[in-house]
Amino acid sequence: MADTRNPVKVVCIEDEPEMIELIKLILRRRNFELIGAVGGREGLSTVRTVKPDLVLLDLMMPDMDGWEVYQQMKADEDLNDIPVIVVTAKAQSIDKVLGLHIAKVDDYVTKPFGPQELLASVKKVLNIEI
Repeated sequence: MADTRNPVKVVCIEDEPEMIELIKLILRRRNFELIGAVGGREGLSTVRTVKPDLVLLDLMMPDMDGWEVYQQMKADEDLNDIPVIVVTAKAQSIDKVLGLHIAKVDDYVTKPFGPQELLASVKKVLNIEI
């Protein structure tokens, strides 16, 4: 469980910098430290370096998709216990969503989402008051 006295470290892996900024605005108000990473390769590298409390993971990215990032995280002993919330567009292909469901991601947030929806998911996954 995350320590609420120190900022909770969240890595947001997303190919749209605007989405990273939006999530940063939502979480910063609640004492979260958000580290943005553009694309899957940069995201995986950032997760390995930062060892965050939580990862927000987009699925559709051109260089390395979120599914591959998720599989590599779960295969890595240092990263496999970090909770992952998948942030996915409504038009996401059903096979990937089902694959992630079978793989037991911690939660899903569907784009577009409101601040309360994102915060509720983070609160549920980290089991903290925010």
